[in-house]
Amino acid sequence: MAASSLLLLIDDIAAVLDDVALLSKAAAKQTTGVLGDDLALNAQQVSGVAADRELPVVWAVAKGSFKNKAILVPAALAISAWAPWAVTPLLMVGGAYLCFEGFEKLAHKYLHSAEDLAADQAALSQAALDAQQDLLAFEADKVRGAIRTDFILSAEIIAITLGTVSAAAFSTQVLVLSGIAVLMTVGVYGLVAGIVKLDDAGLYLSRHEGSFNQKIGRLLLVAAPWLMKALAVAGTAAMFLVGGGILAHGLPFLHELPAQLAQVLGPLGGLASLLSSGLVGVVAGALVLAGVTLAQRLRGAFAKG
Repeated sequence: MAASSLLLLIDDIAAVLDDVALLSKAAAKQTTGVLGDDLALNAQQVSGVAADRELPVVWAVAKGSFKNKAILVPAALAISAWAPWAVTPLLMVGGAYLCFEGFEKLAHKYLHSAEDLAADQAALSQAALDAQQDLLAFEADKVRGAIRTDFILSAEIIAITLGTVSAAAFSTQVLVLSGIAVLMTVGVYGLVAGIVKLDDAGLYLSRHEGSFNQKIGRLLLVAAPWLMKALAVAGTAAMFLVGGGILAHGLPFLHELPAQLAQVLGPLGGLASLLSSGLVGVVAGALVLAGVTLAQRLRGAFAKG
């Protein structure tokens, strides 16, 4: 009897693991697009940090990402079990926040006077010259910003994965969500670490013997700054695309927008879904930023009065 029970248990575990493998593969395919956005956004977030602090910053953000997912995975399972109606509204709040951050980056120089921007730059330069504590505060701010962004994207990854396994047994949901959370975090921050250290690899190779190594090293040294600039642009664009996509999915009156754009674009209709997400993201970001700016000014006016 005990032996039969043990065999049945082993068979059940094997079946669960087989389901986990299949569902994890399906979930990973569906979250690949978000993974690319996550990579671009987080490589952008750690740019501007001193070279000897790049990997510690990436590690700090990775630890924050693990903490995010340690919160999100149980929360997603609880919401799915007891309040499935709350998933879409919560995702839309996160999407609106991403759009706001993206538009704020674009509008930053227009929202602040030249004197304010010059003062910020001077303060940063002074911190780099004089105060180690100020540099640590700057680094901590970078880390917090990256972790906030990671939280939104991690929430979308977890939500997509949960949708993939919603019909599976609870144990399978737990294993798949946990596996995807670990896999995506290790994958994203491993790649981010590699990207931010490209210039160091180029410097090492350029000083190494052999013309081939030196050519590769010089190529990496030239390419690294351009790659970081490209990631900065891609990161901002990803905020609009991901945030706008979440909002467009959650608002019924926007469901027909891709089809309408496809008719307008003609041969380029294949880009309609991407463009519609970006358009929704830009408009939403502008509206949220306008609301936040108005609220801040009203609060300042009331404080003075």
